[in-house]
This record gives sequence, structure tokens and C-alpha cells, in this order.
Amino acid sequence: MARVELRQLRYFVAVAEELNFGRAAERLLIAGPSLSQQIKALERDLGVRLFDRDRRSVSLTPAGAALLPHTRALLERADDLKRRAGRLSGSESVRLGYVNWLPPDLTSRTAAVAQVHVDAWVAPSHTQAARVADGSLDLAVCWVRAEDLGRLGLRARLIGADRLYAVARGGDSSDVPDVAARDADVLIDEDVTSWSSWNVYGEELARVTGARAVRISDGGVTGPAFFDHVRRSRRPVVNSPKGQTTPLPPDLVRREIVAPKVYWTWSLVRRESEDRAGVLAVVDALCDGVGDLHVTAPDAWLPADDPYALPR
Repeated sequence: MARVELRQLRYFVAVAEELNFGRAAERLLIAGPSLSQQIKALERDLGVRLFDRDRRSVSLTPAGAALLPHTRALLERADDLKRRAGRLSGSESVRLGYVNWLPPDLTSRTAAVAQVHVDAWVAPSHTQAARVADGSLDLAVCWVRAEDLGRLGLRARLIGADRLYAVARGGDSSDVPDVAARDADVLIDEDVTSWSSWNVYGEELARVTGARAVRISDGGVTGPAFFDHVRRSRRPVVNSPKGQTTPLPPDLVRREIVAPKVYWTWSLVRRESEDRAGVLAVVDALCDGVGDLHVTAPDAWLPADDPYALPR
């Protein structure tokens, strides 16, 4: 048998679906006589007649009808192979934004599928999500609510999670007791431009768990000002995700929050309409195998509108 080309198989499927050579030629953007010649060549190469045709009608022969589903399946596999090859080529450029956390192995996990360029503008979660929605970024690692996803036309997958803890006065100690969430303070900053997502999160944490919301106006949700708030407080203060890895001063201690354990989730967000192979491959490379990171455990707490929160 002579070599059969995928192009000829696509022609066969188009004619079989249209049952009209003229319409099939228009759909394929080729001349009618060329299409007819290619179908004849395919029939010759396969050794069977695929169509019965005269001046008035075109119909599939029994052989053509039998081969059609196999041809479609073959073309689907060929298209899938092309998509996978595109992902492996690593030639597509993907713009990724973030807030303050990225997977430590991001480069090694994405090198084979795309050229990931981490955007230099580090911005709050709500800003990065909006940039993905307007096309300024392809992906972003940020905190989002289900409401945000629907409003902005985004999709999210869990990529990371921080278990929040409290910071208290106490100095160096080998026996630091846990603290119930209701016995902790959570700082709410009046600067909604910088702290919009944290404030939404903190307000709900206080309302649901009984933690006390403390209003501030100095940006002290993190950094040295945060430690000053802790020193002035008689209660432990919930640490934000931006301070998760900051070393504590020697006069302060970390206390685990329990009843419930408090989690902050990181989502990898993309546009709902995103269909570029490289972008989707980066999402898979970074999120496949992540699991639930304990955020769905019975003693875990997430805001009710967190995309990964279980119904209450």
C-alpha cells in the first residue's frame, strides 16, 4: 500500500461530513478539482472506494462508512501528538505573576514545557488576578475567592497552602503552648489597596472563629511594625502569609493556632478561555500531584468562599 497522508484523511472526513465536494472544498480552503483528485488518490492507496458519487449526490460506500470512525480516531491521536510535542518543545513564552510565594522548584518543573517568565511586578492578590483577567499576565499565583473567579472569568487550581500561626511575647522557650483561634488577634489594615485580600480573609477569620479583629493604619500586617503590635498586645497575633518565613526577634515566639488550624491557600489562576498548549502545560506541571495540602482536613479552616473549602 502506498503511503497515506494525514492531509488526505482530513479531506476524507470533510467530504464524509458534508456529503458534497463543493462545500467540503470551501471548508478545506482548496479547489474542488484538487479535492476530488486527492480523494481518488486516497481510494487508490487504500484499495477501496470510499464514496458513491454522481452529478447529483455523494454518499459513503459501506467501506467508507466502516473506515470513517477509525479515521476520526486516528486524526484525534495525531492532533494530541502535536499538542504534546508543542508542550515538550518549551518554545512558548508564559508570563507568570505572584504575590510573595512561588513553588521553589518552579523552574525545574516547567523547563520542559514552556519558557516561564516571572513578572517583576510583585503585587497584591486582587491585582494579580485582575491582570490575568485583562491579559497582562497568563498566570498568577495568588489568593482568590470563588466569587473572584466567577466575576473575572478565571479558573484556579491549588498550588500551595500556608498554615498560619500566631506570634506572641515570651522569648526563647522549648515549651510554647498552642493557642485557640478565638484567643488570638488578627490585624486589619485600613490600606485596602495593599491589604484588600488579607482584610477580607481576616474579617471572616475573626467573625467565624471568634478571633479579635484589631484595626491598624500603619501597614503593620507584616514586617517590623507587626512585631511592635505583638509586643503591645496581651494576646497572640495571627501572622500573615507575607511573614511566614521572616525570622522572629528573640523576644517573641511562635505559637501554633488550633481549634481550628488556619490555612491560607495559593491558587494558580488562568483565564477560562485560555487554550494555549504552553500555558495549560505549565498549569499541569505545577499543580498535578499537589494534593489537598491538608486544607480539607476536619480540623482545618478556610473562608467559606475559598475555592477549596468543603461545604459547611
